[in-house]
Amino acid sequence: MSAADLAGKIAAGEVSSLEATRAHLERIAAVDTDVHAFLHVSEHAERAASAIDERRSAGERMGPLAGVPLAIKDVLVTTDMPSTSGSRILEGYMSPFDATVVARARAAGMVPLGKTNMDEFAMGSSTEHSAYGPTRNPWDLDRVPGGSGGGSAAAVAAYEAPIALGSDTGGSIRQPAHLTGTVGVKPTYGGVSRYGAIALASSLDQVGPVARTVLDAGLLHDAIGGHDPRDSTSLTDAWPSFAEAARQGARDGALKGLRVGVIRELPDTGFQAGVAGSFRAALELMQAQGAEIVEVSAPHIEYAVAAYYLILPAEASSNLAKFDSVRFGMRVTPHAGATVEDVMAATRDAGFGDEVKRRIILGTYALSAGYYDAYYGSAQKVRTLIQRDFDDAFAQVDVIATPSAPTTAFPLGEKIDDPLQMYLNDVTTIPANLAGIPGISIPSGLAADDGLPVGIQFLAPVREDARLYRVGAALEALLEDGWGAPLLARAPQLSERENS
Repeated sequence: MSAADLAGKIAAGEVSSLEATRAHLERIAAVDTDVHAFLHVSEHAERAASAIDERRSAGERMGPLAGVPLAIKDVLVTTDMPSTSGSRILEGYMSPFDATVVARARAAGMVPLGKTNMDEFAMGSSTEHSAYGPTRNPWDLDRVPGGSGGGSAAAVAAYEAPIALGSDTGGSIRQPAHLTGTVGVKPTYGGVSRYGAIALASSLDQVGPVARTVLDAGLLHDAIGGHDPRDSTSLTDAWPSFAEAARQGARDGALKGLRVGVIRELPDTGFQAGVAGSFRAALELMQAQGAEIVEVSAPHIEYAVAAYYLILPAEASSNLAKFDSVRFGMRVTPHAGATVEDVMAATRDAGFGDEVKRRIILGTYALSAGYYDAYYGSAQKVRTLIQRDFDDAFAQVDVIATPSAPTTAFPLGEKIDDPLQMYLNDVTTIPANLAGIPGISIPSGLAADDGLPVGIQFLAPVREDARLYRVGAALEALLEDGWGAPLLARAPQLSERENS
C-alpha cells in the first residue's frame, strides 16, 4: 500500500498501527540481510505504534499519516537510536535530542522503524562509501541503489517502509529515487529544517521526503516542513499543502498549457540510451496532454559539477573539524604519552573512510591561504551565474525537466575506485542545490536497454515546491494509467530472484 492508503485503513480501523508496524518489521527481517537498507532497527517501534492506537481509540484527532511506519536516514539524529551518519567515527553515538524533522514526524504520529544506510557523512553517489557496507538495489542486488541516501530509497523500494526521510546535498534524494523507481523531493533551501541533520555542506544540505507516490511525498513534506527558529536558514514562509497540490495535479490535468523547459546544454548524447529514450517519451506524453516543450539555455550549467566539488569539500572540511576525539565520538590513543594532536590525528585516520579524507583534503586546500580566491571564491561566483541562468529560464517556462541521472543503476564496485566518474552521476541534480531551488524525481519507466528504473526530474523556482507536486502527480497519473499499476508493482520480488 501507499502511505496514504495505509493511513486511510488505519484511520478507518481496518488495520491498526501495530499491525502495520509489525508487517514492516517482518519484511525487514525477511529481506534486509540481502538489501542492507537499515543500519539500526528500532526496538521501540511496536511500543510507539501501540501508543498511537491507544490515542486514536481515546478519540484524539490524529494527523494524516498517524500510525504509518517511517524510515529515517542516519544523517538525522535521534534520541532512541544511534546516529552515525554512516561513519565509524560516530559508531554507537546517541544524540541528546531529535532532529526537528524527526520530532515533527513523531508529533504527527508516524512510527520510526529504524535508521537507514548512507554514504559516510553523505559523501557519495552509490551508498558504497558507508563504513558499514553497501546497500543493494532491490531491483537487482548486484547493483547500487544510488547515494548518499541509498538506504532510504532501497527501504521504500523493497517494501520495508512505506515512506522515509532523506537529505539532499547534490542529489542524494533524487538520484537514488531515479535508480530505485521511487519518488524523491528536494525542497526549496530553507523550506525544511536542517536542525539535527549532521552537516555536510551547510549551504547545500536539504532534508526531504522519499516515497512511492507523489501524494505520499506531499503528505510527509506537509508534516516535516515549515519554519524552525532553531535553524538560522529556515524560511518563515507560510507554505501551502503539498499533499493537496498533488491531489489537484492528479485530478485536474495540470499539464495543459504548462511550459516545460528543456536545457539546451544537456544533450541526449550525455545520457545512457535507455535514460534518454524514457525522458523523451515522458515529454511526448506531456506534450500530448497540452504541455508546451520549450528549449532554454543554461550556459553555465556545464561548470556546476566543478563548482560543487569545490564548495562542498570546503564546507565539509570545516563542518567535520568538530570530529576531533575530544568532544564526542571515537577516540584512538596511538601510544602512551600521546598529545591531543596525536590522538586527534589517530582518531580521524581510523574513523574516517577514504572518500571523507579525500574531500577534507580537497576542501582544506581550496580554503588555504593563496588559493581561497582562485578556488572557493571562483566557485561561488559560478554558483551565482547558475542561479541567474535559472532565473532567466524560469522567466520563460513554468518548470524545467531533465533526466534525474545520466544512467540506470550501475553494478556494485564499477565506479568505487574512480571518484571523477562517481561525481558525474549527479550532473543533473547538483545545479538545484547550488541555486537553492526545489526539485522532484518521479519514475518515468524502465530503460529499454536494461529494464531498470528511470526517473524524470522537474525543477521549479524558489518557493514553488507546490508546482512540482502538481506537475509530478499529473504525469505520475498518466504513466500509471499506461502501465496499469505503479512502477514498483512491476519490480521483481526479492524472493522470486532468490528462487531463480
